[in-house]
Amino acid sequence: MPADIHEIAPDLFRISTFIPEIDLAFNQFLLRDERPLLYHTGMKALFPEVRAAVAQLIDPAKLAYISFSHFEADESGALNQWLEAAPQAETVVGMIGAMVNMGDYAIRPARGLVDGETFSTGKYRLRFLATPHLPHGWDAGLLFEETRRTLFCSDLMHQNGKSVPISSNVIEGVRNSLAAYEKTPMHSYMPFGPRTEKQIDRLIELKPQTLAIMHGASFSGDGAAALRAYKDVRASLLS
Repeated sequence: MPADIHEIAPDLFRISTFIPEIDLAFNQFLLRDERPLLYHTGMKALFPEVRAAVAQLIDPAKLAYISFSHFEADESGALNQWLEAAPQAETVVGMIGAMVNMGDYAIRPARGLVDGETFSTGKYRLRFLATPHLPHGWDAGLLFEETRRTLFCSDLMHQNGKSVPISSNVIEGVRNSLAAYEKTPMHSYMPFGPRTEKQIDRLIELKPQTLAIMHGASFSGDGAAALRAYKDVRASLLS
């Protein structure tokens, strides 16, 4: 099944593959610029579909950056296939991920970013935010595109089901999905504690205008308010 492509912000494209057997969409994001960025690689099995989608937007061989939050199949499973398809592409992840995972897994060395470090794709500047265990994994981090204020959220704001590409109201889907997982072995999918709240508060302070979300619809609007609601939902499920 071909992946769906939608421009959710200027030069930012959501590439989405819905897997009906598990009622879940997997989203990658292409930032089209002088030095294009792909955020999330997708799993190995999705590589042909995702590459075909990217090829409708740019020459895949011209990718300059590949990034993701943490080491997991849907985040980085097809990394080496992408590194072969884009010979000049550089993997940019947090320092922990570069040292602990990429040094063993990736076919080319990764660039490890420290908290607050920035890099440019041309028109756009991205800042790396170290977020250990948010959404999960000690190597976790997020990217914030400062020019148009897009937060690449990874698994934060997760929504089950097939959704519209972008919405101004995703919190009910988030609530329902998290509540459903609480009743299954997935209940520990994302940890939550005092450090988690502080990290989400830091994301709120960024006042993002777009939330590029791995599973489900992306969000457009008052990103700070959406993240506050997300924090409250997560806290209420554990109270």
